Amino acid sequence: MYHIDTPVLQTERLLLRAPQLRDWEPLAEFLTSDRAQFVGGPLAREKAWRGFGHLVGHWVLRGYGMFFVTPKGSDIAVGMVGPWFPEGWPEQEIGWSMFHPEAEGKGYAFEAAAATRTHVFADLGWKTAVSYIAPGNVRSVALALRLGARLDPDAAKVEGEDMVVYRHPVSAGLR
Repeated sequence: MYHIDTPVLQTERLLLRAPQLRDWEPLAEFLTSDRAQFVGGPLAREKAWRGFGHLVGHWVLRGYGMFFVTPKGSDIAVGMVGPWFPEGWPEQEIGWSMFHPEAEGKGYAFEAAAATRTHVFADLGWKTAVSYIAPGNVRSVALALRLGARLDPDAAKVEGEDMVVYRHPVSAGLR
């Protein structure tokens, strides 16, 4: 069951949808592992559950949020990509995380992030978007650059967080 009025984005190989309860275990496995080092982890399972609630609540309160990414023909989430703007964020963000190493190197994150960027500029009417990336997260930096985003050293950062900011070109997200 999808949340009321949440879009489902489709790419050639992927389905991007709002979080569902069945996504809890793949997310928990990710957030409690060392793979979550660049997104505040690893977390205790109880804190991971709160993070999952934060993801669901963002959809309810903002009307958009992180899409859970599944390959077409499967309903098992391999990652999440989407628009993100929780309280305290200075700018609207396009964020991403792939849950398992098996989901990397296939272009899933790029495909999902490109579809998300089109969605935020064309459908949500965003005028700008950034990606906040933890220093040392070379895979995320490479993805931001592949998407055409550029380092913006003057951009405001999330208070208390060590990060670099990449700004996405609006023209790349318009149909």
